[in-house]
Amino acid sequence: MAGPGFGRGQGSGGAAASRTPLQRALYWAAVVGVWGLIFLVVFFAVFARGLPDTSALYDVDRQPSITYLDRNGALIATRGSQQAPPADLEALPDYVPAAFIAIEDRRFYWHPGFDPIGMLRAVQANMRAGRIVQGGSTLTQQLAKNLFLTPDQNMRRKVQELMLAVWLEMKFSKEEILALYLNRVYFGAGAYGIEAASQRYFDKSARELTVGEAALLAGLLKAPSRYSPVSESERAATRATVVLNEMVEAGVITPEQRAAAVLEPVRVSRTLATQHAQYFIDWLDQEIRGLVGEPTEDLIVETTLDLTLQTAAERNVRRILERDRSRGVEQAALVALDGDGRVRAMIGGASYADSQFNRAVDARRQAGSAFKPFVYLAAMEAGYTPETPVVDEPIRIGNWSPRNYSGNFIGETTLGNAVAQSTNTVAAYVADQIGRDSVARAARRLGISSRIGLEPAMALGAVEVSPIDMANAYSAFANGGRRVEAHGISRIRTPQGRVIYQRGARDAGGGQAINNPPLYYMNQMLRGVVTRGTAQAVAIPGRDLAGKTGTTTDYKDAWFVGYTGGFVTAVWVGKDDNTAMRGVTGGSSPAAIWRGFMEAALPRLAVQPIPNGPPMPEGWVAPDPVGDLMNSIEDPFGDSRVIDGVDMDAGEPYDPTAPVENDNPRPAPPVEPRRREEPPAQNPEPAQPRERERDPLFF
Repeated sequence: MAGPGFGRGQGSGGAAASRTPLQRALYWAAVVGVWGLIFLVVFFAVFARGLPDTSALYDVDRQPSITYLDRNGALIATRGSQQAPPADLEALPDYVPAAFIAIEDRRFYWHPGFDPIGMLRAVQANMRAGRIVQGGSTLTQQLAKNLFLTPDQNMRRKVQELMLAVWLEMKFSKEEILALYLNRVYFGAGAYGIEAASQRYFDKSARELTVGEAALLAGLLKAPSRYSPVSESERAATRATVVLNEMVEAGVITPEQRAAAVLEPVRVSRTLATQHAQYFIDWLDQEIRGLVGEPTEDLIVETTLDLTLQTAAERNVRRILERDRSRGVEQAALVALDGDGRVRAMIGGASYADSQFNRAVDARRQAGSAFKPFVYLAAMEAGYTPETPVVDEPIRIGNWSPRNYSGNFIGETTLGNAVAQSTNTVAAYVADQIGRDSVARAARRLGISSRIGLEPAMALGAVEVSPIDMANAYSAFANGGRRVEAHGISRIRTPQGRVIYQRGARDAGGGQAINNPPLYYMNQMLRGVVTRGTAQAVAIPGRDLAGKTGTTTDYKDAWFVGYTGGFVTAVWVGKDDNTAMRGVTGGSSPAAIWRGFMEAALPRLAVQPIPNGPPMPEGWVAPDPVGDLMNSIEDPFGDSRVIDGVDMDAGEPYDPTAPVENDNPRPAPPVEPRRREEPPAQNPEPAQPRERERDPLFF
């Protein structure tokens, strides 16, 4: 048995051995080829399963756009996807499509949909770097991904991308593929396609693009957010220069054309350049989704913003920041509300392009003396009046002793005068007498939403608040005691006119928050701050104005919140890192911004004198106005309180880490207030750490 079997094997082996080397090579090449073909068929059959339907090639799948209009119907901004009519490739200047080919796919006209040379180059670069630093996708592959696939990074998606790219190359000409690419690719800022991008960024048709503008748009595709000319102008310019260099190397433009393009400035659309209004739009974005859910169709949002007032706010913020930069004033925020809580203007920072963090809404900064009106409102409700005699003298509450900015004490005075001069010892004493919990309840009732601690320094503004909260809270003083809710949306509708949301009376706010006589007293005292107190710099002839300055320890924050009949504006200035400015107080930079804005705003507004609010109790007799009362009191500071428009009340220093007593409500004070000495608390309440402000980018 073994013999015959052995003989056959040897014969076969002999036949194989008799083959020449060339025959053996051809034989094994055929074997490998057959098995390779089988593998490829199976491989592509597996990955072809689940390929998307290519019949939807010309369908546009985009996120709905949201168009924002001001209260007069003027365009503020458009957010979301913007789809313009497709650009005709033949109508574009030659250098426009050539810029994209030069930077994205130099061998576009020669490869079959994928570029083996480019793939090999990318693999080598990534291996040298130890990470992915370069991609090997062709322009056709990018089109296939954008049209049909998800952005998932996995082998299946990559193979499908390759298969679809080959299919596109077989079905369409190179010019048709390039036209599809330019008309469907995403350029950032909600713009899909080169026509939409040209209109969005440059307010012009793609047919009018310059060499530099074409290079900038081509450079965007690598990362639209990272290279945005709006928020990353320097990075975008650097990337555009790289594109220009590639265009020269590819022979698309001459070195002379490159030099001319570098010298010609690229100007971004005025709509995008109006960056301060974008803080307002950012604020509305989440509210819209809360009202109507995730948009499934294009929307038009009619807002409360007045672009004329917004422009005035931007101009005055910019002017004062430039003027006071040497004093360390780096950032500012402004919120203006009318009597129904409609936001008429909002500034969230010095530059939206540099930082999209909205300081008007999201920042929490210590209020300083701007918090004192809540102390005195609680006092008025507890039985105090502006004529109540008080004593400005050293006091001690537990282990804490507040100080006046001047370092002096004026002795006997009235509560009205203490408010006008922002006397710290009196505010701390009054809060201690009526109970700091009463102060906290008054502030909360008017609209302060952040945490309010009950440590003694709370009376001097050791409470972190936002500008929009302060404007909201002061609005009750301005509109007859009614609490309102700050809002920016009047109506949401479709472009066809179908109303999805309409703000109604049920959204108005919290009803009456302050009654008389406390409201009458508070308005009289806060008028005195402007007529003869720490905010004389904001006075506008012929206008009934009231408000309060605020400055915190070491000049880290400065505020002025002021109002007239039915209109309130809150202004804050400071630094994002919470370091000190140089002598900037509430009566200087914030007051200058406030006055400049209000001078421009008031002629446009149908404002009335500050209203007295609800009827007085029966039998109540109005006292002499506080202003008249204070005219009879000698000003202990004379004209030195305001020097060159600088408020000398600085929100006196305190030590927020010192032990404090636990707050206990106390009854209304006697007519003749006395200084109280109390032992330290056994269980001091630690000061709350401030929350670090973040600076997230908005894309």
